[in-house]
Amino acid sequence: MDFVEYERVRRAFPHDAPCEAWTQDDGDRDLFFMTRALEEAALAAEECETPIGAALVCQNRVIARNHNRREQLCDPTAHAETLVLREAALFYPSWRVEDAELYVTLEPCLMCAGAILQARVNRVVIGTLDPKAGAVRSLYRALEDSRLNWNVAVQDGVLQEECAQLLVDFFKARRERASKT
Repeated sequence: MDFVEYERVRRAFPHDAPCEAWTQDDGDRDLFFMTRALEEAALAAEECETPIGAALVCQNRVIARNHNRREQLCDPTAHAETLVLREAALFYPSWRVEDAELYVTLEPCLMCAGAILQARVNRVVIGTLDPKAGAVRSLYRALEDSRLNWNVAVQDGVLQEECAQLLVDFFKARRERASKT
């Protein structure tokens, strides 16, 4: 997208756009938004992408949702988290999204943790931890490192079983397909 198109899209977004919004009638807020991220993860699995989904929330509204697209975009940075941050940049008047929360089904990697810090996300809610590449709780605590100029509140374990099972099922099916060839 060139700069002119970027500015056109950015100006077209009204502040009262009909985004998916949470109200108290919807029950638990974190479950509501993590469900949106899980829906994205399921779409990723359908597209043969690693099933990780993310939703960026501001003022109780989803302003961006996406899922991993590394394979289809041939882009190693096309993780769910970076894609929603790019999408949100179209709507924010700045690269800072200080009043936003990111819901993600799998603990962010080091690259995504860095992007989250750079974007100044306020809070990250994680479905399941990633003991092999997680940079928020498992291998590193990048978002809460007091040596950095920005820190992010972190909560993990929201819909943990559902998030983990989606990944287990995806990789099991992938192994089964590979063994048949």
